[in-house]
Amino acid sequence: MAIKMHQGLRQSQSLMITPQLQQAIKLLTLTHLEMTTLISQEMVENPMLEEIEGEVEDTSSREEMDCQEATADNFSGPELIEGSKDTFDWEQYSESFNSSSSTSPNMKESGSPDDLPSYENMISKSQSLQEHLEWQLRMESLTPEELNYALELVGNIDDDGYLEVPVDEIIGRSKLERDQAFGILGLVQHLDPVGCGAQNLEDCLGIQARLLPERSPLVELIVERNMRDLEKKDYAKIAKDFGVSKDKVKDAELIIMGLNPKPGRLVSAEETQYVVPDIFVAEVGGEFVVQINDEGVPRLRISNLYKSLIKNQQSDTEAKEFVQDKLRSAMWLIKSIENRQKTIYKVSNSIVRTQQEFFKKGPAFLKPMILKDIANEIGMHESTVSRVTTNKFMHTPIGTFELKYFFNAGIGGKNGGIDIAGESLKLKIKEMVGHEDPKRPLSDQKISELLSTKDIIVARRTVAKYREMMGIAPSSKRKK
Repeated sequence: MAIKMHQGLRQSQSLMITPQLQQAIKLLTLTHLEMTTLISQEMVENPMLEEIEGEVEDTSSREEMDCQEATADNFSGPELIEGSKDTFDWEQYSESFNSSSSTSPNMKESGSPDDLPSYENMISKSQSLQEHLEWQLRMESLTPEELNYALELVGNIDDDGYLEVPVDEIIGRSKLERDQAFGILGLVQHLDPVGCGAQNLEDCLGIQARLLPERSPLVELIVERNMRDLEKKDYAKIAKDFGVSKDKVKDAELIIMGLNPKPGRLVSAEETQYVVPDIFVAEVGGEFVVQINDEGVPRLRISNLYKSLIKNQQSDTEAKEFVQDKLRSAMWLIKSIENRQKTIYKVSNSIVRTQQEFFKKGPAFLKPMILKDIANEIGMHESTVSRVTTNKFMHTPIGTFELKYFFNAGIGGKNGGIDIAGESLKLKIKEMVGHEDPKRPLSDQKISELLSTKDIIVARRTVAKYREMMGIAPSSKRKK
């Protein structure tokens, strides 16, 4: 068969993701704080945007007309967005504003900038673990070489208090003798908090055990040799190894439990990350009402000042094109923000309607629910629902939850039992473990059998999976 070349016309359709559509998709995934930051940045970059102050203007009825006029070449028709006239006196502002200062024109009346509190007095910062250790090291009588080595040790200590790199590697980079280097390491490990600079758990607990007010040789030996046996509660083996009674081993266990496995946390505690909810749910008259968090979200409109440039027939063509481009971008941003808030409201309202028992009685009554259920109810695609629920939080009368928390596949329904959400199953397992006999803890198989009596039919491996997700030890390690 001969190969020929020929020309032809073919008509086809393809979906193109425009920059405006990418921005709308991005807005759906942003948190409340991220969205307010993005809006502030757009207001700086786009002169067409300005914030509405005072009462909220109803622009929903003119939204379609605005978008059509935004894409037109001639903007000599009626105003895009009606609003109060710009009565701000720009000439007086420019004359009274001091360009060499970032303060207001009335600063002289309130006092000089020197009278304001300094930045250091306004911002507070907690001391890090490295700074705390370095402050103690500089009070020791160390040579410059010893201090540099000690500071390198401190710089390689993580927030838990452990060395992140092998100590031999740090010694190899120093000019100190090996014995001298280990002496400095011991000095660092004895600083406050005691145990920082250890390479493993046994080393950390051993340092603290040797500095107890009343030293116990049994405690030090157990920490050094039998931590794995102690973890398994194998008191008989430990007692046999050291020739002591089980009561002595249990007393030593209490002392070891009083030691700190992460001494660095005493200084460098993790900072609390606060969450700003995107949705508020409140009970009004026995019904749960959804409200979108609009706090901090500026109400935007098109600037009257720049709209007048479009109507001015004597304006430069290049300036007109620039303003028209910024106008389209501004209109799309305003529309995208409104669509984002509406979509979040639809998804949240659908979740509240589906999970009524959850909001009334608590997490134990969470129903199985997947993204497809909500997407079908509100008439949107699953990917849209997934973007809306990403990094969004809902404040409810029983606590604050991430929207992803409400989506759990059903468990146990295929085997003839009732469908139960994964979070509800976790709570039931945790409750059973919390009420078990410490001398005879429940095995995974036993928990599975007890759940089957409540028509929750799950396999033993499923129980083990959810138990491990909650950080609950197996029955052999829970035995007391």
